[in-house]
Amino acid sequence: MTIWQGRSLKKPSGGKIILARKKRKRELGREPAMTRVADEDRKKIIRTYGGNRKVRLVEAAYANVFEAGKGKKVKVLGVADNPANRQYIRRDIITKGAIIDTEAG
Repeated sequence: MTIWQGRSLKKPSGGKIILARKKRKRELGREPAMTRVADEDRKKIIRTYGGNRKVRLVEAAYANVFEAGKGKKVKVLGVADNPANRQYIRRDIITKGAIIDTEAG
């Protein structure tokens, strides 16, 4: 189902707002990427407004881990905790704020 991010069609009183124009393609949103843990990285390129591109990570195998100011690229083993949704732990879905298990610890 399409996600429309335009102005609401309801007034604060609950009445209907009559639009002066149709919905525009630029006002559409997208489903979340739901990045999963996998054996290798898989990315998806999405065309955006103005012909630009966004890169969505569909499956992740590696993560950048920073320790004492030094960064390393290490393999992701799984999701330890995810405050966004506890079902994401079972499904190995990575979101912002998720705590992941890596080879580095």
